[in-house]
Amino acid sequence: MNKSIPFAREGYPFIASSAGLTFLLTLFAWKLCSLVLAVPAALSCVLTLFILYFFRDPERTPPGDMWAVVAPADGKVIVAECVPDTPLGVPALKISIFMSVFNVHVNRVPFDGTVVDSFYHRGKFFDARHGRASFENERSGLVLETGDGLRLAFVQIAGLIARRIVCYARTGDTLQRGERYGLIRFGSRVDVYLPFDVKPLVKVGDVTVAGETVLGSLG
Repeated sequence: MNKSIPFAREGYPFIASSAGLTFLLTLFAWKLCSLVLAVPAALSCVLTLFILYFFRDPERTPPGDMWAVVAPADGKVIVAECVPDTPLGVPALKISIFMSVFNVHVNRVPFDGTVVDSFYHRGKFFDARHGRASFENERSGLVLETGDGLRLAFVQIAGLIARRIVCYARTGDTLQRGERYGLIRFGSRVDVYLPFDVKPLVKVGDVTVAGETVLGSLG
């Protein structure tokens, strides 16, 4: 992945299409001296700027603490509690992060480890903030095993507007904390499941930064 360009590669077709339309509308409006075409040209320009903003992909620096589990997504914490039903098959601490259309949507790995399981479920498209979203919405998840044998899971969940989940990682891959592993378009949620005895270091309402905000510690 070429990070000299600060935009997610999944956004290139959208950026190119919108920018191309803006150029053509602007050109025709200028050539024809048409105020009628100037309005859609201006709207297309605003749309292009929004698409650029949505697919931005800034660099992030994980904390120095090697035991810290970092947030996989930018957004707001909407769940931080222990739950009995989890992708780990045992009760776990669940932390859910809701991403609005104004958040960075590139997702990052919460902790170092090896992907021991991955899954994808087709589903519905409830508002990602809804409690049913974790179980009924379209979702893609990874189960990661650390070098110490601990397991955690993180699940990308499509929302009301989001219709496309991208996950680069596969079973058997070795991942590093903070690296990019996927993206969701447009507005969505990521659920993180940590060992039951981990103390959450965030609470409902907190704002997270992917790859940097510490959710808990495995140390």
